[in-house]
Amino acid sequence: MSDKPAYLTRDGRARLEAELEELVTKGRKEIAERINAAKELGDISESGEYEDAKNQQAHLEGRIREIKSILARAQIIDEENGSNHEVRIGSRVTVRIDGEQEEETWTIVGSTEAKPSDGKISNESPIGAALLGKRPRQKVTVETPSGVMKLTIVSIE
Repeated sequence: MSDKPAYLTRDGRARLEAELEELVTKGRKEIAERINAAKELGDISESGEYEDAKNQQAHLEGRIREIKSILARAQIIDEENGSNHEVRIGSRVTVRIDGEQEEETWTIVGSTEAKPSDGKISNESPIGAALLGKRPRQKVTVETPSGVMKLTIVSIE
């Protein structure tokens, strides 16, 4: 796994901790029961149920390792003490895309919590990375997979 920091909001950390608890307690128990039930059916060498349960177990254990790694590298984003002078991880940035009248507001978060449909963009995404360190009224040009995008920072919270 990676050694780079995993930037999380307090809420994001709490969600991951809850997911981990659910997987370790309930998830492992359910899969163990499925494996035992499949074994009781007889010949496991030809059992699709047994194979499926083992695959699900491998997936679950992989997710547990992933969450533990993220939590071990977690750096909490202090959303309350944000600066409105410069974009940083945790900032809510309102921008105007050149050629459009409407403004868009995005929160810059770590890649673990990114969800563009909810207005949360990763600090590692082309737009997120280009906005970091910028100030209000500054123009930013971003190379995105869909082409060049020009933005003007309207405000930072």
